[in-house]
Amino acid sequence: MANPKSLGAAFNRLWLAFSSSKLGDGLMAAAAPLLAISLTKDTVLIALSGAMYLLPWLFFAIAIGTLVDRIDRRRTLVAVAIFRALVATTLAVLIFTNTLSIYGLLLSTFLIGTADVFNDTALQSVIPTILNKDQLERGNSRFQMSDTVLQQFIGMPLGAAFFVISASLPFGLNALGFAIAAVLLVLIPRRHIAKKVVDADRPSFKVQLVEGLRFLWNDKRIMRLVVATALIGFGFNIAGATAVLYLTQTLGVPKVLFGLLMLSGGVGGLLGAWASPKLSQRFGRGVVLAWSITMTSVFELCQGLSPNVYFFIIASVGAGFAIAGWNVLLMSLYHTLIPNEVFGRVHGARRTLVWGIMPIGALIGGVVAKIDLRAPYIVGGTFAILVAMYFFRFIRQLGNSSDNT
Repeated sequence: MANPKSLGAAFNRLWLAFSSSKLGDGLMAAAAPLLAISLTKDTVLIALSGAMYLLPWLFFAIAIGTLVDRIDRRRTLVAVAIFRALVATTLAVLIFTNTLSIYGLLLSTFLIGTADVFNDTALQSVIPTILNKDQLERGNSRFQMSDTVLQQFIGMPLGAAFFVISASLPFGLNALGFAIAAVLLVLIPRRHIAKKVVDADRPSFKVQLVEGLRFLWNDKRIMRLVVATALIGFGFNIAGATAVLYLTQTLGVPKVLFGLLMLSGGVGGLLGAWASPKLSQRFGRGVVLAWSITMTSVFELCQGLSPNVYFFIIASVGAGFAIAGWNVLLMSLYHTLIPNEVFGRVHGARRTLVWGIMPIGALIGGVVAKIDLRAPYIVGGTFAILVAMYFFRFIRQLGNSSDNT
């Protein structure tokens, strides 16, 4: 007899592949900013090194979303995992041979970010085809918890420590994580995640792209939610643009402990991912979404006002808890509201708006940091609070209206 709490073998393999990638991502997430500040002291270039990961969402997300709706999703996920492994391997070799410049790091980050557009769009398109609607919050919670534990609890502390031992080591292990993910994805039965519709009379690429944009534009609820998310994300990226400099210089955190300090956000994130489905059942999805994004914004501001590293840690735990709840419930909301046959296109279009303006926020944060390293958190956090307050009632009502959709 099947376990009613089980999400199924196909989901478990997809989740394990995701987890393997996230462990590698965590190693790189701590090592990359440390590598950047070892290659340059320019705050704008340091901010740009993070922004390059997000720029592909601005340039390519709509086209990639349309493509994902037209092709075999399993082959897409496998190919992307292999490509990211190759880029990470090349990056590790360049670091080991001491031939990497800051511009090489920027290019590598851009390529990995482009691959992640494919990966994220295909992954999010697959989830609602594997899970039932009543399983979505549990499934998304499991993804968020793995993201938190493997990327922040394990990957980031190890990434910073390994970087001190050998700068190339975290990037080499990152490549290994992607390679393992590719193998796990191959083991998923093709019927679960392949794109099944291959119709000779299917509309052209351009027609389908426009169809996805039209769907997003005409659905005023989703469109307004996307605008709210984009503006708040813009503020967050102003805030965190030069976090590595703020922590290592203003708060005096040693480089070897940089990844360990990021663990504080992971503690909150793990608790938030675990608690969000329960809070949603108790108070309603919309109420939890509205309060989550508001409190995340408040904690972002508190991080910039931290008198010492201990206060920063407390604020990071709070921010991690709130943003994890937001991420879990927001994706469950989108999976409910967006038809799967257009999900890739709509997902790509909304991410173009949401993630596409984040690099601009990061660059603004880099410029603001030239005044003071606390300033990005203060400016970005304040902006995000104002946006969250403006959209609070709408988000609360929208989330609750979808509970029975």
